[in-house]
Amino acid sequence: MIRVKSGVQGLDELIEGGFPESSSVLVSGGAGCGKSIFCLEYLYNGAKLYNEPGVYITLEEGPHNLWWNMQRFKWDFLPLERANKLKIFKFEPDLATRDNVEEQAKRIAEKAKDMGAKRLVIDSITALSFWVDDISKIRYAMYLLVEELRKLNCTTLLTCETIGDKMELSRFGVEEFLADGIVLLHFRPPHRFIFIRKMRGTSHSKAIHPFDITNDGLIVNPREEVSWDAATLGYGIYMKGQQSENRD
Repeated sequence: MIRVKSGVQGLDELIEGGFPESSSVLVSGGAGCGKSIFCLEYLYNGAKLYNEPGVYITLEEGPHNLWWNMQRFKWDFLPLERANKLKIFKFEPDLATRDNVEEQAKRIAEKAKDMGAKRLVIDSITALSFWVDDISKIRYAMYLLVEELRKLNCTTLLTCETIGDKMELSRFGVEEFLADGIVLLHFRPPHRFIFIRKMRGTSHSKAIHPFDITNDGLIVNPREEVSWDAATLGYGIYMKGQQSENRD
């Protein structure tokens, strides 16, 4: 199986070297957990390190805000944008046809196709689903979108907003069944955690691992493990069976 390296320090060790090529991976978590940073770093590393063009499609936040938010990191986006290796687009649904899920899926896929993208981020699949009025249509919309992207041989991250509960994988309860992978990000101040819940075709880590957001981006510690109780209740961080007294 061909692997698409995320380039996120420590992450690829947990998923046999990278995401399966052409897969669609759900990146779920609550507010402030690092979803957008995770996805932008995936695109940046793809363009910078692996010469793979990427597209970031935002359905809510404008491109200017995303560029501004990334200024703290040591990422030089401008040359990649000028070389047509990385683009951010604000997706505005056509009000006349926004209930036509097939049309919206094709419009999103067209952005990636026009650029010859190998990597794509859709931020967020939750916002896209709010245009649809029932669960069956939401599931069908995501199915169509995943299938359209698979035709392009594009490896896609789909962000999904949750309330941050450890058992919550998605907003509507259908997204996780259609995605090829699920990456859960969790933030219990001051600690952050990542859990690979699902990755088809991959012998992935079944443990919860800590990560930090630094000036270089995300850094996952693949050799440290924590319990869900430690992650969600803040009673301490358990690393390889030993308790570290890091309390709130």
